[in-house]
Amino acid sequence: MTVNGRVVPLVGAVAHATALDLLRGLGLTGAKEGCAEGECGACAVLVATAGPEGTAVWTPVNACLLPVHALAGQEVVTSEGLGSPDDLHPVQQQLAAAGGSQCGYCTPGFACAMAAEFYRTDRAAGTASAEHGANGFDLHAIGGNLCRCTGYRPLRDAAFGLGMPRPDDPLRKRLSEPAPPAVATDVRAGDGRFVRPETLDEALRLLRDGPDALAVAGSTDWGVDVNLRAARAPLVVAIDRLPELRGVDVTGDSVEIGAAVPLTEIERTVGPQVPLLAQLLPQFASRLIRNRATLGGNLGTASPIGDAAPALLALGASVVLVSADGGEREVDLADYFTGYRTSVRRRDELIRTIRIPVPADHDAGPAANRREPPPHNALHDQSRPFGLERRGRGGLTAFHKIAKRRFDDISSVAVAFALDLDDGIVTGARIGLGGVAATPLRAYATEHALSGRPWNAATVAAASVVLQREGTPLDDHRASAAYRARMLGTALPALFAASTEDVEATA
Repeated sequence: MTVNGRVVPLVGAVAHATALDLLRGLGLTGAKEGCAEGECGACAVLVATAGPEGTAVWTPVNACLLPVHALAGQEVVTSEGLGSPDDLHPVQQQLAAAGGSQCGYCTPGFACAMAAEFYRTDRAAGTASAEHGANGFDLHAIGGNLCRCTGYRPLRDAAFGLGMPRPDDPLRKRLSEPAPPAVATDVRAGDGRFVRPETLDEALRLLRDGPDALAVAGSTDWGVDVNLRAARAPLVVAIDRLPELRGVDVTGDSVEIGAAVPLTEIERTVGPQVPLLAQLLPQFASRLIRNRATLGGNLGTASPIGDAAPALLALGASVVLVSADGGEREVDLADYFTGYRTSVRRRDELIRTIRIPVPADHDAGPAANRREPPPHNALHDQSRPFGLERRGRGGLTAFHKIAKRRFDDISSVAVAFALDLDDGIVTGARIGLGGVAATPLRAYATEHALSGRPWNAATVAAASVVLQREGTPLDDHRASAAYRARMLGTALPALFAASTEDVEATA
């Protein structure tokens, strides 16, 4: 592992140590533990990862969640590696000039997240808006960093005041070379064993032969358990860099997403072909989390409030499960969940691929296969009501999330719609729900109430009554059962209103 240009051996680090543990042990105390669950960004550091063109990109991650042994052979830059008191980095200079630091606790994390955006290769000057600077800086890049004393205006001013990296900037020059490859790892310590296998077959054998083995990809969920619940596993199998789980394939029939593809990469490559995912992902936690989190992990935990499941249910997705005996089976996601945090996936199986069928009238030709990314700012376009998107030539999709914050929060209720329309008639409907039962679920009764009926206010009003009764919502600290039911009842009218406004706007 290389930290700020210096090789740091990982010998002696326990199996469940985090990157933050190691960095602070080295005296690099810029990275802080603010929440230990990836919500505040005080621990943010930069890691050199593979970019879309085969060269490296600087990716900000939460060091408090990242297993340190997952960084074997990798390159890390902390706030101390950006600049020094006598030679500040441009981001650090702007933070100081704009008054973006008071107590300083969060500042190093902000500096690292801002530096990643500073070095984004497709950042370019353009039209300024509330969330995007004229310098191309996307404020969502620092959406996972919290400040409790300065206020965000100075931080925004610092971000929007940045120029472009100089040609001789060493961190910019580093991006012209490939990122380090994954390094096979096998560490045994008193608190357990950490293994990064070289192949999927090896990972599956470890899971089959180790009854207590735990597969970990982005560690955005497991890392919280390690930090806050002192969870330990006898064997942790890191699957996040396995090539067999990192593919994205778009064909005329389906979109296949490897279980270990980070959400940020899905946002960039698949979003243009699957608008519902493009609506969902900017609302999924923060950029720091999405840089590590995966669809396979989100579905693997089988959480009833995971944001991905409702959208994937509405899309008619399935999961492909594989095991060490060479067996492979495809399970419709609607049949995958069996109870609270349980599923049909056996202990010796892994999710290999998430498969999303492409609507028959959807254009997934050569341009889709090239997976050309959309303009960066389009990924965070929140200007359209309800996040509505037209689906092919005869339908629409939408993702509706109820949470206490606009971004970076857990859903109280999530509703995803995929409706097929033909001459004003609903010819097909799929609705995925989250947060209203022990599992994510399809709203079959509401789908039936819509199908075959005209897409008008009367149909929507009748179907809304049905939707309000779907699931078995509970009272908890996020919302009451009555509130959740009420939010379900408002989702369809909001969708209908948005679709009507959309038609009028494009007429």
